[in-house]
Amino acid sequence: MAVFDRLRHPLSAVAIALLLTLPWVGSSLLGLVHSYATGTVVLIAGLAVLGASFMLAWGAETAEKDVPRAFAIAVLAVLAVAPEYAVDALYAFNAGNFAGTPRGMEAANLAVANMTGANRILIGLGWSGIALFTIYRAGSAADPAVEKRDGFLASRVNLDPDISTEIAFLFVATMWAFLVPLNGGIDILDMVVLVGIYVTYIAIIIQGDVEEIEEQVGVPKYFQSFARRVRVPIVLVLFGYSGLMIFWAVEPFAHGLEVLGQNFGIPPFFMIQWIAPLASESPELIVVAYLVNKARSTAGFNALISSKLNQWTLLIGTLVVVYSIGLGTYGTLPFDQKQAAEIWITAAQSYFALAILVNFNISLREAVALLVLFASQVILEFIIIRDVMTLPFTSYELLIGYTVVYMVIGTAMFARRWGSLQRLFRRLVQTARTALGGGPPTASD
Repeated sequence: MAVFDRLRHPLSAVAIALLLTLPWVGSSLLGLVHSYATGTVVLIAGLAVLGASFMLAWGAETAEKDVPRAFAIAVLAVLAVAPEYAVDALYAFNAGNFAGTPRGMEAANLAVANMTGANRILIGLGWSGIALFTIYRAGSAADPAVEKRDGFLASRVNLDPDISTEIAFLFVATMWAFLVPLNGGIDILDMVVLVGIYVTYIAIIIQGDVEEIEEQVGVPKYFQSFARRVRVPIVLVLFGYSGLMIFWAVEPFAHGLEVLGQNFGIPPFFMIQWIAPLASESPELIVVAYLVNKARSTAGFNALISSKLNQWTLLIGTLVVVYSIGLGTYGTLPFDQKQAAEIWITAAQSYFALAILVNFNISLREAVALLVLFASQVILEFIIIRDVMTLPFTSYELLIGYTVVYMVIGTAMFARRWGSLQRLFRRLVQTARTALGGGPPTASD
């Protein structure tokens, strides 16, 4: 019995998560990874990502005792998607290093394709999948965020209005993203605007109050019981180690999946746009599933929205910097007409998703619509690329068509929810005034 009691101790979970990372650490330090079969690399790197994701989630939950929750989740989001930045930065650097050659143009297109794929996965699979999982899980466990409603797929997840800051900033970034292809590439103006949006967002949320945290269980509850002088170093170690593992293991994990996919005849460009970003987004999705499983749906959605915001601002904005470093002088990151359409459909999907969340809930119908629109476009594009069957439109026309669909539905929803959009930005203005020294919100707000 004493053995089982020890196994239930929170540190046992930490030990298991740490053990999941050790095969990758040991194999890498001993130089054995290069001798492994691709499947073995995928397995041990994937286990390291899994273990690191749990440590990252525990770090963020523990940190909520000392910093505003939104800031803790923003740190979590940046660490979870860091590998995506690394992959895109490599393509952008190569694009600059080989500028003016076919190889350079291909690398530039791959940088945009990987970035847009990652962003669309985050919404098409992430937002929709977590909403569906949250409502499914509520069938066997209580979740105050889930509202059961009569009607076809009418049940919904209600979100905390405190995520209005993230939604509002993401809306502004999305509107700017529609303009990016009109400049002939990603340039310094895009960097200034998009990075400026994210810096302003962080400046606001870091000034927020430390909320009265929800009752934690397991590992976060155990770590929060320590004095602050002990608790803060624990959080830093959890963030540092998990971030290192994710950054270290996700790229080989993603590359291994690319190789396995190509062995099954999946085109390399398709792999880089969809499979590699799916692998690099896996830490984020694991963390959010963990939070939802603890009935912390709002924290889960906040993490997904924060990830989308930093990818849609920092990731796009910094590509021109890395490209210019590779080029040796300032330059605009170029891309072809197809990648322009990829940016437009990504912005349109974000626009539609924000129209769903502007009133702080997402229903089963809306989650299914997000998932079906995303999956159907990817499947149709795969059919076109592989020439499985003849379709009456090109890949470019397919992207433009879905862009129009997203925009039409999104605009109709915003028209119906115009009051919600106005309240969202009024709330943002008041939050910014309070955070930046303008005084607390008035009663009328």
